[in-house]
This record gives sequence, C-alpha cells and structure tokens, in this order.
Amino acid sequence: MDEHQHCVFMNEAAEELTGYRLQEAMGRPLHDVVHHQHPDGRPYPIEDCPIDRAFPERGRMRGEEVFVHKDGHFYPVAFTASPIAGDDGQPVGTIIEVRDLTEDKAREAALRESEGRFRNMADHAPVMMWVTDPTGCCTYLNRQWYEFTGQTAAEAEGYGWLEATHPEDRELAERAFTHANSGRTSFRIEYRLRHASGAYRWAIDAASPRFGDDGEFLGYVGSVIDIDERREAEEKLALNEEQLRLALEVAEIGQWDVDHASGRMFWPPRVKAMFGISPDVPVTLDDFLDGVHPEDRERTRAAYEAASDPDLRALYDVEYRTVGKEDGIIRWVAAKGRGLFNAQGTCFRVIGTAIDVTERKASEIRLRELNERLEFEVTERTAERNRVWEMSGDLLAILGFDGRPKVINPAWEITLGRDMDTLLNLSFREQIHPDDHKAGEDALRRLLRGEAVERFEHRLAHADGSWRWISWTFVPEGDVFYAVGRDVTPEKEAAEELENAQEALRQSQKMEAMGQLTGGVAHDFNNLLTPIVGSLDLLQRKGLGGEREQRLIEGALQSADRARTLVQRLLAFARRQPLQPAAVDVVKLVDGMADLLASTTGPQVRVVVEVADDLPPAKADPNQLEMALLNLGVNARDAMPQGGTLRITATRESVRSPRGALKRGHDVRLSVADTGVGMDEPTLARAIEPFFSTKGIGKGTGLGLSMAHGLAAQLGGALTIHSREGVGTNVELWLPISTMVPDTEKASDARVFTSDARGLALLVDDEEVVRASTADMLVEFGYEVQEADSGEAALALIAQGIRPDLLVTDHLMPGMNGVELASTLRERFPELPVLVYPGMQRSRGSLPACRALQSRSEAPNWRSASQHLWRTERCIPKRHSGRALIENL
Repeated sequence: MDEHQHCVFMNEAAEELTGYRLQEAMGRPLHDVVHHQHPDGRPYPIEDCPIDRAFPERGRMRGEEVFVHKDGHFYPVAFTASPIAGDDGQPVGTIIEVRDLTEDKAREAALRESEGRFRNMADHAPVMMWVTDPTGCCTYLNRQWYEFTGQTAAEAEGYGWLEATHPEDRELAERAFTHANSGRTSFRIEYRLRHASGAYRWAIDAASPRFGDDGEFLGYVGSVIDIDERREAEEKLALNEEQLRLALEVAEIGQWDVDHASGRMFWPPRVKAMFGISPDVPVTLDDFLDGVHPEDRERTRAAYEAASDPDLRALYDVEYRTVGKEDGIIRWVAAKGRGLFNAQGTCFRVIGTAIDVTERKASEIRLRELNERLEFEVTERTAERNRVWEMSGDLLAILGFDGRPKVINPAWEITLGRDMDTLLNLSFREQIHPDDHKAGEDALRRLLRGEAVERFEHRLAHADGSWRWISWTFVPEGDVFYAVGRDVTPEKEAAEELENAQEALRQSQKMEAMGQLTGGVAHDFNNLLTPIVGSLDLLQRKGLGGEREQRLIEGALQSADRARTLVQRLLAFARRQPLQPAAVDVVKLVDGMADLLASTTGPQVRVVVEVADDLPPAKADPNQLEMALLNLGVNARDAMPQGGTLRITATRESVRSPRGALKRGHDVRLSVADTGVGMDEPTLARAIEPFFSTKGIGKGTGLGLSMAHGLAAQLGGALTIHSREGVGTNVELWLPISTMVPDTEKASDARVFTSDARGLALLVDDEEVVRASTADMLVEFGYEVQEADSGEAALALIAQGIRPDLLVTDHLMPGMNGVELASTLRERFPELPVLVYPGMQRSRGSLPACRALQSRSEAPNWRSASQHLWRTERCIPKRHSGRALIENL
C-alpha cells in the first residue's frame, strides 16, 4: 500500500487468495477491498483494522484476521504488516504479507472435534482412563477416575495421581511408569488404589505410547480397571490349588487324566507305581485296562464307560486290584473320577485320582464309608440351604459396604420385576427412593460401626415404576453385611386403606349426626311455619285491609316462601325430603335446563352441554334434580366473577369396585364443571356442610351443595367434588340407572268435575295450632271438618260410624304415623282420597295413591290438592312449590 493505504501492488498468490486482479484493486484502499466487513455482516471500520494501523503507528503488526473474498465468502488469514520508510525516515507505504489459514483452522477444528469425541468417549467408558504429555505429566483423567478416587482435577493432574496409590505401592508404580516413559514402551502394573470411600482396592494400570503421524512421541494413553474382586478370587483360587496340591501330596494321592478321543493318558509317577510301571515309561489307556486284575477288569471298564457316557455321566468310583506290569506285584487301588463333556454332550476328558490302599485296605474301607456318609450329609445340608435360599419369598442378599450386592436370591426378581444381572449391576442407593436416602445412609453408618440394624423400612424401585416397601434386617460381618428383607407393601397399603376408611367413617358419622340435627330443626321449624303461612294466605285471599296492608301480607308471604325453601334444603341434606323417584330422561331434562342456566349465569359465562344421545334413564325425582342442577349452576356462576365456561356433561359409567360413597353398579354421571377460582383443600373438605359458604354474608344460604349431596345419597347414588385453585371445580352427581322406561305422557283417568268439592274431611294432627289453622282453611274450602289428635283417635271416630270424604293427616305423630293411618282407612274405604303432610322419605310403609305434600307450608294450596283428589281415582305424587300447586294440579 502507498502512503494513502491504497493498493499499488499484488503478486499472483495475492490475486488468487483475494479473487481480485491487480487492476481491480489498484488505487483502492486495500481495507475496502478485502477487509471491510465482519463475517456476521457488520461493517469493519478502518479505524479498528490492525493492518492499517501499522502505517500511522509506524510499527510492524502481526496477527490473524478474516478477509472477504471477491465471491463473498470469508476466509481466515495470518498477516504481517510492515511500514516502509523513505530516505527521510518517514513512512511512504506498507508491505502486507498474508498466509491462508483455512486448512490450518480446519485441522484445528478437526483436532478439537477429535479431542471432544475422545473425551466424551472416555468420560462414558466403564473404566478409568488417562493421557500424558511426552514429559510424563498427566494432562487428562476421565470422569470415572475422579468418581472412583474422589480426587479433583487439580489434585490428580501432573503426578498427583500417585497420591491416590497405596503408600507401599507408590514407589513401584512410579518406577514402572518412568521406566516405560523413558523407553517409550507399553507397560502393565498392578497396585492398590484409594477409593473415594477411603478403602484401597486393587487395580490394573495398562498403557501404550502415542505417536504422531510424523513419528513424534506424544505421550501415553492408559486405562485403570478395578480388579479388587478378581484379585481376591485369584488369590483364593491359588490358595485352593496350593492347598489341593499339598493335600494330594500328604495323602499320597495320584492324579490321572485321560484324553477320551485319542486314548492318551497323563499319569504322574505315583500312579504309574500303582501299576508297576517305571516313572519315565509312557502309558496309554490300554496299559490301564491291561494292568487291572482280570477279576476286576470288567467292573472297572463298566465304571469308566458309565462315567464317559453322555446319558449316564456317572461318577467313576471304583476299587480294583492291579497286576504290576514290570514287577508282577498285586496292589489295591481306590480310584475316583468324572467325565467332562462339551456343549454337544460329547465326553472329551475323564479326570480323577487314585490311591494305593494295599496296606490300609481295611482302614480305608471304614474311612470310605465314613466319607460317604459325611458327603451325603454335607450334600443334603447344602441342598437344604440352597432350597431355602432359592424358595424363600424374602429378599436375601450379601452386600458390600459400597452398596453393591454381591449375591442375591431369586425373590429379588419376583419382588422388583428385574432380571438378576440388572439387579446385581445396580447399587443399593440407585434402587432406593430419593426420600429414603438419608435414612439409608444412617443405617450404613450403624453397620460400619458393627451394629445390627433391625426393622429398617424403605422403598425400592420396581421395574414398572412403582415403589415397594421393604422391611430389612442387616447384620455386618467383615467387609460385607447380610440382608434379609420382606415386602410389606400390602401391609402398608392395607394400613393406608384402613386409615382412609376410618377417616371416611368419621366423616360419615359427622355428616349423619349433622343430618339428624338438621332434620329435627327443619321439622320443628316447619311446625312453626305452617300456621303463619296459612294465616297469611287466608288474610290475603279475603282481601282484608287496604293496599298497604296487602303489600305487607305479600311481603310476609314471600319471606315465608323463602323460609319454606330453606326447610326443603335442610330436609334434602337430612335425606328426609319427600322424593318421588321415577325413570328420568336426563338428556331431555338437561336440554330443558340449558336455556334457564344460560339466562341465570349471564352473558359472561358460556354454557356448554355435552350429553350422550344413548344415555339410559336415571332413577331420580325430576323436580328435585332440576333444582339441584340449578343450584350447582348458580354456584358455578358465582365461582367465575370474570366469566368463564360452565360445562354440563352426562355419561354412563360403571363402578367396578366401591370408591368412598360410590357403590358398585351402573350409574348416570351428571357433571357440572366450571373454570372458576376453585377451592383449596380445607374449603373442599367442608364444601357439603350445611350453612358453610364462601360467598359472604347475605349472598347464599350455604345449603346448595348440601341439598345436592342429600338428594344423591337419598336416591342411592353419590356426590363427588374435584377442585383445584385457579383451575376450577367439577361437581358430579352419580345417579343409579333406572330399570323403568321414562313416561312420555301422563295418562289421566280424571272424572268430570265442574264444582268445588264438598263433604266431610277427617283432619289428623298432633299439633293443636297446626290442626286449628288447617281446619279453618278446610272449612273455608267448603268442607265439614272432624278433628283428631292422633291416628288412634281417628280410628276411634271411624269406629263410631263417621264416613269421611277426605283424609288430611300429618305423617310424623306419636304412635301410628300418617301413612299407616291412610293404609288402614284405605282397607275400609278403597276410594278415599288422602293428603299426607309433610311427606317424609324415611317412612314405614308407603301409600302410592295418596298425595304427599312437601311440608305443612304448602297448606294454603290444599284446596287445589283436595279437588284433584276428589275428581281422580288415583293421585300421582308430585313435588310442588306452595303457590304453584293449584295451577299444576
């Protein structure tokens, strides 16, 4: 570049690198040609360019940058920008040398990727791995090393790994490593390595040197494997072999080995001596057979053939005499052996032992008998122990203090649903519920102190994702502890179910007591309300007083109507309301209520109805069910002050096993769900209690849910509530499916009647005030009234000869109740019309053809009820509000 940092020269390599010809770059700032933009598209100001700063700063600049090729792609370069000084020492330009780093960067990226793959592979390898540089310093150890030793990277790298070796093995390990490193050869060494628990475990460390493509020595890569258990097993095996060799030597026992296919034999000198053969003479199977005494030869041959027979596989156990091949001496030999078979069942070897028993024949015979008896007992006891181990339903195990099982019995597979290999590869901690880890650690500390742990309970994971409660007994011994566990999950579940059942019983008893109290209060309140309503109704119909007085009477009647509604809800909760169960078409009922609910809830609430078309009829009182549905809808509306969705669904459900108040059977489930504020747990627990309300004073009686609950229970169904704060509430009415077909039309066999009824009315009530007001109304209706204060008194009047045209009776009275009285009179007067008040669901007996009033507060409409009874042979029981009774009848 010249003093203006414009390009004045480019060689061919620069043209090829940049994509520009000299003519294209000549006279242009070089920065604008190849260095004007960052790879992310941002402009690269010349003030930030280190290449262009070489001229004004008069110093050589070196570094790496990213250039823009003519075709638009970016490529990394290494640059050197050297200012050129003129004769006066002032800079007159800059020489820029550039080298393309694309391939170098690619190699570096490939190397990083390769190292990343190696580290990822090494960190997930099942063994400990390490890497050193050419000087022998450890530059990398994988995750397994740190997890096993508990060292940190700062502690282990370099030569810090030696600190984890056993002090007695450290010098040997260091010497083996440095010797191999100096000769750049592979090495393999065993030493004890400190575990994170503090215990030392035997490990094998093996490594090979690494060389680059150019033959340069790069260091070592090696692996460390925990062989503590294998080493222990090898030591035990070596000890057993040495003990066996010594035992054979001391007992003067000879070993023999026959290659069954070729007939070649291995006889040590001791066995050859039993057959009178010199130690250095080779032998074959024929030497054995020919050397056996002729009298014992066939028996011995048969024993050998039975041992090598794939079907028999008998133990070769025989005593025979031999005739010395070289010395002719007869000796007694006791031999034992067994055939070895391959996977195809072919015998390839027969091995065994032989003892010269010539001089000790008699004593050896006794010893053999003793050994056989002892062997049988040992075998039997071992078999018994194995049968207990295999057949026990308890979890039996031997575990190390690292939490890993060494041996487990088959009950583990059955209890936890996992195969034996999986269970043995999982540590105890991995199988324990996270909430039980602390208790498990406390138990392990007690075991490490040598204490036995009894009745320790925790949860183990089952293969299906569930948890099984196990009650353990742990006994430590040496470096292991023995464990016996019993699955107590069924007992835990039974205890939980018992607790739930007891809680449900307490709740049921509480609600039953409240129901009895509520029913009694409602009944007494009803007795007080009857003369009030009756008197007000008479005053209103007679038109006494002026307009002001009539408004007061009307207001008093409205208050009385609200009181009557309160009584009905109390009776519904107490399950004493008079129900007229019938087969109800729920689809038709819900469809008919949809518009009413929509108008009641307002425009902010969207009412959605989802009812199956093939829904069976439900057993219910249609009027009571409509009222319950309306109450639930109003509750849902109040729970959605900002609006929401009210969803009414009806489906057929089958309850296979009882759940709380739900009994086994087939039901119609009527659900009213909202998207309102929901209820917390304390509120949900009290939701069906009478007079409990969250709406505030004056905004509700707190009896809506109580009435719905009582209605469902009275019909043999149930009410369930599901709610969550901020999500909403779902109230479900479970109604039994009716076996009857819903009536689409109500047949009437009414007689023609054109005038008011007249005749003698027999009025029976134990409450004098109620009886007096009721008598006045009946007289006003045109009846002659004969009063009685009990059912027995009424029967006495009948016995005296009166013939009533209408029976009006209270239901709950001392002695004979109203239904029993009506049944008795119907036997004498089959056509006698009957009015019973208040109709009580829990009555002794029933009288289908009588009219059951809700309460005495319906008394003002008895004129209509009596007319209906008079002009029909049968009265269909139906629930009515007090003032609507005349129009409905």
